[in-house]
Amino acid sequence: MKTPRVVIMSVAVLAAGLAGYLAMNLTSPTVQVTEMSSEPVIEKMPTIDVLVTTANLPVGARLGEDSLEWKGWPEDGVIDGLIRRDNRPDAISELTGVVVRLPLFAGEPLRNEKIVDSSSRIMSSLLPAGKRAIATEISVATSAGGFILPNDRVDVIMVRRKTGEEGFLTEVILSNIRILAIDQRIEENADGSRTAVGTTATLELTPDQTKIITVAQQMADRLTLALRSVADVQESDSDGAKYLLSGEDGSAAIQLIRSGTITKVGATN
Repeated sequence: MKTPRVVIMSVAVLAAGLAGYLAMNLTSPTVQVTEMSSEPVIEKMPTIDVLVTTANLPVGARLGEDSLEWKGWPEDGVIDGLIRRDNRPDAISELTGVVVRLPLFAGEPLRNEKIVDSSSRIMSSLLPAGKRAIATEISVATSAGGFILPNDRVDVIMVRRKTGEEGFLTEVILSNIRILAIDQRIEENADGSRTAVGTTATLELTPDQTKIITVAQQMADRLTLALRSVADVQESDSDGAKYLLSGEDGSAAIQLIRSGTITKVGATN
């Protein structure tokens, strides 16, 4: 074969190979390799187990193992007064049977200020220092239809007959008084349904207020409790109808008001 023809064929083969290589690179998809970004690392906040209640507990209720549990609480949210597992691991068994002094709600961390020792008398342990508890008879008609409950605030209204005249006098003798407890009995209605009716209300009073209501119970034809708004809780208790009391030693006396003249009729020594 002649040399020129060989050269031409060689050049043609090389040109064909180069064209094929270029064609393959131009038509094949470009593959990009990207590095997958790592997921953000979530750091768990340190927690401390604190004692919480598992149910709503009213004043006077007793704690039990079924109403307490340990729950993780953010370490920076733990304040003084909370019961911690790391320094009181046997708290659930130790507190079984203690009395609730202030209302507790499900999931609320337990504080020592809201409970009292189970060996204490319940009513006396619920009373703040300097207060007294005194009971007065009530009915549906004299207790806001039976809707008054422990820790509600009420006014005590006295209704009595006018002296020597027909008609009645009505006056508020105590204002913004806290209800400590309501004694209830179950009554069955004509349709077979049952309702809880309070018969006695226990009031939280100062020593002077106890004297006032004791005198009023002797004078009144009826004592009625008027339910107040929960917004009145921050208001201070009234001193009450102090005119029912007389004597420098603070002894109680029943007084009659007739034509503007006050007459003592039942002073005690």
